Amino acid sequence: MVVGDFPVEVDTLVVGAGPGGYVAAIRAAQLGQKVTIVDKGNLGGVCLNIGCIPSKALISAAHRYEHAQHSDDMGITAENVTVDFSKVQKWKQSVVNKLTGGVEGLLKANKVDIVKGEAYFVDQNTAKIMDDKNSQTYKFNNAIIATGSRPIELGAFKYTNRVLDSTGALNLKEIPKSMVVIGGGYIGTELGTAYANFGTEVTILEGTDEILGGFEKQMSSIVKKRLKKKGTNIITKAMAKGVKETDSGVTVTYEVNGKEETVDAEYLLVTVGRRPNTDELGLEQAGVELTDRGIIKIDKQCRTNVSNIYAIGDVVEGPPLAHKASYEGKIAAEAISGEKSEIDYLGIPAVVFSDPELASVGYSEKEAKEAGYEVKASKFPFAANGRALSLNDTDGFVKLITRKEDGLVIGAQVAGPNASDVIAELGLAIEAGMTAEDLALTIHAHPTLGEITMEAAEVALGMPIHIAK
Repeated sequence: MVVGDFPVEVDTLVVGAGPGGYVAAIRAAQLGQKVTIVDKGNLGGVCLNIGCIPSKALISAAHRYEHAQHSDDMGITAENVTVDFSKVQKWKQSVVNKLTGGVEGLLKANKVDIVKGEAYFVDQNTAKIMDDKNSQTYKFNNAIIATGSRPIELGAFKYTNRVLDSTGALNLKEIPKSMVVIGGGYIGTELGTAYANFGTEVTILEGTDEILGGFEKQMSSIVKKRLKKKGTNIITKAMAKGVKETDSGVTVTYEVNGKEETVDAEYLLVTVGRRPNTDELGLEQAGVELTDRGIIKIDKQCRTNVSNIYAIGDVVEGPPLAHKASYEGKIAAEAISGEKSEIDYLGIPAVVFSDPELASVGYSEKEAKEAGYEVKASKFPFAANGRALSLNDTDGFVKLITRKEDGLVIGAQVAGPNASDVIAELGLAIEAGMTAEDLALTIHAHPTLGEITMEAAEVALGMPIHIAK
């Protein structure tokens, strides 16, 4: 111990200030705990600074540009539509700054002590927090690990000025003329779509049969069709082999159907998943068990094998979703306070901000059948919805998965405009144990996209109004 390094004692130490950590810290403080939160980076973590928020800002700006160019059907044309990309980037950063500043204000309002530095566990009740100059010992009764994840870097595709991870792609100084994206999952599809809307010639290389493999094919195929309309080249079953760089671009080599091909572009974006940030925390010193992939094992209350250390978010099993991390953060904080809160993932939605958006919650039809349920799948198209027609955005559908015996809603999928918002009501229906009849009897304002939920419920009941039976 450094001379004069008298331990600071806290009830709960939260390591990581992303959407899991800062939410956990606030909830723990609300429940009467003395809380310290530590992060080596900016408050808000990956999500607020270099992930969810800036990407959605860029996606929104790209949509505006695309709409300005392609609203002829509505009788609206614009000449010489231009993009000042430096101004787009400045606006994007202003959105980030507002939210990260808001997080700091909320933590302070809840009397959470904020410390900048890296945490290293010494044992199950002690951690060192270090910055460039100092090291301070902290003694804690409980700790919550919320250190998030980072992009996986492939050996053949080391990140450079031309080979980018998602952070690099979000911070480009100019709109690329061309870009290759390795990986057609959430991040690759979202950023590929954004730049395609800005006019970039995009090529997506996906190793599996389909892009957005986490969603049903009938959903991802709508996105695929739209991307192709934008001029995007989607190559599936393609294995990326290597990249050669020049001052002005990249040449990417890939194999498809046993044949080697190449594609040239200004930039290469690599989005092949994320790995948990658990390797430099000293967790072995505290006795915390990890899987071979560096994932922390937890129980239903987010407790690790060490009874006073909890883990949430990307460092535990499950998809790397910000709202999952926030949800788990509340559970962990409540468990520390002696409450009986437990995690239940059925009501956690998955959303991709593609074009159109895709969202799902609960069981898919296939998953429900595999789980032993007899189910009914009921679809209603956006093309039969007045609001979707007035938005000139009619691709997609809402699909309800209900239990045959009683109409209980156990899953839903949405492909279409504002799917990210429409899914919220369906998540509530699952969480509250509602039936198709409950949804059908809920009066929805007209004309709204939300009506499609009611219409799909009426399909489930066998009495649809706005489509022929």
